[in-house]
Amino acid sequence: MIELIIFDADGVLVDSETIALAVLARAASQEGAGIGVEEAIKLFRGRKMADCVHEIERRLGRSVSDTFVADLRRATASAFDAELKPVEGIHAALAEIAIPTCVASNGPMSKLTHTLGLTKLLDHFEGRIFSAYEVGSWKPEPGLFLHAAQTLNVHPSRCIVIEDSLSGAYAAKAAGMQVLGFTGGDPSAEIELRGVCGKTFHRMSELPSLLQQTN
Repeated sequence: MIELIIFDADGVLVDSETIALAVLARAASQEGAGIGVEEAIKLFRGRKMADCVHEIERRLGRSVSDTFVADLRRATASAFDAELKPVEGIHAALAEIAIPTCVASNGPMSKLTHTLGLTKLLDHFEGRIFSAYEVGSWKPEPGLFLHAAQTLNVHPSRCIVIEDSLSGAYAAKAAGMQVLGFTGGDPSAEIELRGVCGKTFHRMSELPSLLQQTN
């Protein structure tokens, strides 16, 4: 029986991936790296900031400017304030799910509380939000998911993870957890996730029934 559902945040709870990666692509291009939005989505979705910066620096052949990350975070927060919405159907899906839930994300806690607050999801997960920055383990490492399960006193085998990225799916599998891949209707995401996840789904309205089948 599943006792805990672990949600990723970006692209699963909040529709932030395209916004954030567009800002990242613009910042990289201004720095001189010349990365487009579509390429940024393929390169950086689900990856921690340090890995993104490393790839940009590899392309530049030098370090990014001292204020690059701070400026990027400010620009991303401003873009979220103007554009961010919850993933379509997530509020209704959460209302149907009786199993305990939590959030485990590669993002910093300040970003998580900001985006979940903007989308009116913060109250649902208050006290059950886990950031890789606080744990010191980033997906695709399993440590973040294992920490969430241990903190909430649930065995990994009784957890199911909802992810939209390969790095998150690999982390869930490495933690000994089941994983459902959320594609958001993107055919390329479907192809990417199908080989790793037990099942994939396209709309959040499908999630409650999928969880019932799993249990």
